[in-house]
Amino acid sequence: MKTAVVKIGNSKGIRIPKTVLDACHIEDQVDLLVEKNKIIIIPFKVKPRGGWEAQFKEMALKNDDKLIIPDSIDLELRDWEW
Repeated sequence: MKTAVVKIGNSKGIRIPKTVLDACHIEDQVDLLVEKNKIIIIPFKVKPRGGWEAQFKEMALKNDDKLIIPDSIDLELRDWEW
């Protein structure tokens, strides 16, 4: 698909048709990558739990990874619900 590059202040931009945005699930933000002289546009989605692995490793190194809540639950309690 051919599209024009337009001047936007000191930058330039392109218009992406709505059908392409919908097909690629692009909403408000994208990640831009440049690989081998090509621009790759990836829909930006917040990744739940992103970065947790590194944070847990750092906690372990600092001996700050102790349980806050006891790891023993009496499942026979009447008030307990899943």
